[in-house]
Amino acid sequence: MKILITGASSGIGEELARQYASTENELILLARREEKLYALRSELFEQCKSVEIIVADVSDFKPLQEKIRKITSLDMVILNAGISLGHSRSSDDIPTIEEFENLYRVNVLSNHAILEILLPLFKTQSHGKIVFISSLASLFSMPSSKIYSSSKRALNAYAEGIRYKYNRYGIKVINILPGFIKSELTDKNEFNMPFLLQTEVGVARIVKAIEKNKREYIFPLRFYLIIRLLNLLPSFLREKIVNSIA
Repeated sequence: MKILITGASSGIGEELARQYASTENELILLARREEKLYALRSELFEQCKSVEIIVADVSDFKPLQEKIRKITSLDMVILNAGISLGHSRSSDDIPTIEEFENLYRVNVLSNHAILEILLPLFKTQSHGKIVFISSLASLFSMPSSKIYSSSKRALNAYAEGIRYKYNRYGIKVINILPGFIKSELTDKNEFNMPFLLQTEVGVARIVKAIEKNKREYIFPLRFYLIIRLLNLLPSFLREKIVNSIA
């Protein structure tokens, strides 16, 4: 299987590369940090059928698309690249419009920049698998994560639309909504993260969900149920609870 993984230089993307490393798989690892990509390639090279690296900033769409166009066949793309501004409960800082725009470029628009190139390829092949890495944060927006949460909620809607349109062409679309998984993103958070999973454990669950072709996979279940319960409460009560913990 030929697999493209974005955001492969650290965290979930790096661990995805490790867990997909096998003599049956050809990996294409995309990220902007060249040294980390080369180090990962050296680590995995002997375990894989092949390992190719693409050094690209996913927020810089034109050069990104030029590099994606060089891919002539592909079985699966895992759209993992993402950033956050960090979630600090004590901060009253208002994010700048530049920070807001950059987060959306990475977390939302880059996915379409890549799929604009790959969807015609998948259609021609009559197969392909698209995996979006969203977040449980998309289901409930805390004051400290409003921009990140809104970007992931937009990603959910985009993934749903892509699934409906391209299912007829043999293209599978999977949306993964994990809770807290240890990574560079979660390391920015200045609070206790409930149900935090170690990277290897969280990614193993993602890989299993992909293998089962789950349309949507939300975990950990306990965290999801808490969010569902909060969303069922009257808005005034939900607001009281959020303000008491935010």
